[in-house]
Amino acid sequence: MNKSYEVEYCNLELRFDRRHIQQLIRDLIQDGYSLYWSENETIFIISVRTGRRLTKLRFQRIANGYKLVGDYTIKDAKLAEWLEKLIGDLRGHAVVKRFKDRQIVVENILFGEVIRQVEINGVEHKVIYQKGPVVDVKKMAELYMAQFAEKQLEQLLKELDSELENLYEALHQGDEQSAEDCKEKLRRIRLELIRLEW
Repeated sequence: MNKSYEVEYCNLELRFDRRHIQQLIRDLIQDGYSLYWSENETIFIISVRTGRRLTKLRFQRIANGYKLVGDYTIKDAKLAEWLEKLIGDLRGHAVVKRFKDRQIVVENILFGEVIRQVEINGVEHKVIYQKGPVVDVKKMAELYMAQFAEKQLEQLLKELDSELENLYEALHQGDEQSAEDCKEKLRRIRLELIRLEW
């Protein structure tokens, strides 16, 4: 990648677990980047210093991990390569705009794969690459299952909270039968959560 490039990543969406984020931090440090991170209940932020610029990567907490979201403008070639490798490896989605001189190349990436590439010179638009309208059933099924599992996980976590409250009430009132019923429901929820994690 040419160092004079400026790359903008729009509508970026990458899913991580905590282990991937820790590995990313280690790799960036080994590559010589100065960085720090912070987190709260909803977001994990890695701030990467590139020359005089500070790029804040925002990881939103979701039910089963983290999601890197937002729009980023990167002027550091090596960091741009990192992001592009992550998009490919994690099968992420993004609209990538590469600026050089008076030319812009726009890539639409879905599941880590470029599906459309357009070159813009002034008012001229030239489609360099367009993936055919072939619907990949496997990818559609993966997307559906990922969304279904995320909704199911959210529902189970709500049930878990509710059932823990019910158990607390039953134990507080000395109602052994209700307490046993709650424990049985909690076992079922636990098995469902384990199944979703795999």
